[in-house]
Amino acid sequence: MTKILLVDDDEAHRLMLKAILKDEGYKVIEVDDGLKAVEAVKGEFYDLILMDVRMTEMSGIEALQEIKKIRPGIPVLIMTAYGSIKSAVEAMKLGAYDYLTKPLDTDELRLTLARILDHHRLQAENLQLRERLANQSDFSQIIGKSKKMQDLFEMIALVAPSDATVLLLGESGTGKELIANAIYQNSPRKDKPFIKVSCAALPETLLESELFGHEKGAFTGALNRAKGRFELADGRTLFLDEVAEISSATQVKLLRVLQERAFEPLGSAKTLQVDVRILAATNKNLEEEVHKGRFRKDLFYRLHVIPIHVPPLRERKEDIPLLADYFLSQYREKNNRDIKGFTPRAMDLLVRYDWPGNVRELENVVERGVILCRGDFLTPEELPLALQTLDKMSIEEESEIPAGYSLSEMEKRLILKTLEQTGGNRTKAAELLGISRRTLQYKLKEYGIH
Repeated sequence: MTKILLVDDDEAHRLMLKAILKDEGYKVIEVDDGLKAVEAVKGEFYDLILMDVRMTEMSGIEALQEIKKIRPGIPVLIMTAYGSIKSAVEAMKLGAYDYLTKPLDTDELRLTLARILDHHRLQAENLQLRERLANQSDFSQIIGKSKKMQDLFEMIALVAPSDATVLLLGESGTGKELIANAIYQNSPRKDKPFIKVSCAALPETLLESELFGHEKGAFTGALNRAKGRFELADGRTLFLDEVAEISSATQVKLLRVLQERAFEPLGSAKTLQVDVRILAATNKNLEEEVHKGRFRKDLFYRLHVIPIHVPPLRERKEDIPLLADYFLSQYREKNNRDIKGFTPRAMDLLVRYDWPGNVRELENVVERGVILCRGDFLTPEELPLALQTLDKMSIEEESEIPAGYSLSEMEKRLILKTLEQTGGNRTKAAELLGISRRTLQYKLKEYGIH
C-alpha cells in the first residue's frame, strides 16, 4: 500500500486531508510540524510527503532541506497559501516535486498525487531493472523492460564474455551501437579501447586504407605510414558499423582477416597477425544481399556466428513511456525547462505511433516537444504533424465508431478523449462518462493510462 507522510500543524485541515487520502486507498501517517517530519523520515520509508509550508516549530522549507539530505529521492508535494507562492517556488528549487495552493482543490490534489506517484514508480521500476541486471552485467545505457528487451539483455550477458564474432541486425535507429557498447563493456577486453569504424562513411579507396592501413607512397597523398583500424585493434574489440556497405574488393580482405587473423597494409608485402574481436552491425537483410550477389556468402557466414536481432520500437511499445520519460528528463534539464510530463492523449499518441525511425526518432520528437512546449505538460500540439494527423484520425474514428475495433479499444479512446476535454480532471471525466470515479480509476489502471 502507498504510504504518505502528511505534515500540517492545522489539525482540522490535516484531518480533512487524511480522510481524502484514505478514501483514495493511501496509508496516511500524520505529524503536526516539520521537526517531527524529519524524525519520521529517519525511521521509516514513505512513498510521498504532503507538507505545508508555514508551521510553528519548523517550516516546510527547513524540513524539506533536512529531508532531502536524508532521503534525496523521496517526492515532496508542498501546500501553500496563495500569498506565499514565493515560498513554494523556493521549495521547488530545493527539490520539492510540485506545490498546491490553499484552499486545496480536492480533484487537483488527487490528480497531482497520482501523477507524482506514477512518475516515481516508473523511475523506481527502471532503477530496479537496471540494478537487477547490473548484478550480472552493465546495461546502464539501455532502457527497456519489455520481454523482447529482457531476452536481448540475456543474450548480451551470454555472448559478452566470449571472443565470438557478433552480428547485430536491426533497423536504423534501434540502438545497435548501444548494444555493441554493452557487449564490449561486459567483455574481458573492456579495459582496452573500443575501436569503431562506420563502413558507410568513407568511399571504397579510403575505407580499405582506414581498415588495413597503408605504407608511405602506397597511393597519391600517402605521405607517411598509417596504421589501420585492424592493427590499432590488436588485442581489442573492433566494431564495423553498416558492414553491408563494404565493396566486393574490401569484402575479400575482410574475409581473410576473419579466417586467418592476418592482412597486408596497402603498399606493403609484410603480413601482420592480429588478435581482434569483431562486432558488426547492419540495417540491411544480409541474406537478401547475398542472394542478390551484393554480399559474399562466405563472409556472411563468418560474420553470422552469433546473430542478435535488435527489435524495432513498434515491437516493444511498452518501453515507449519509459524512453519518453527518460528523454524528457534529459532535454528538460538541457534546455532548462520546467515540464512535468505528457498529457494522457500525447502519451497515447506516442505509444500508438509506429516509429519508422525507432528510438532515434522518438528522442528527436521529445526534444522538439520540450523546446516548443509552453505549458506544464507536453500536449499533442507539440508533436510532429505525423502524430497530430494520427490524433485527428482517431478523433474522427471515435465519432464515426468504425468497424474492426474491439470494445476495449473504443472504451480506452473514449476515456482518453474525455480526460483531454476535462483537462485531466478525473471526477469531471467520470461524470461525463456516467461512471463512478473509482470505476474510472480501475479502467485507467487496466489500460495502463497514467
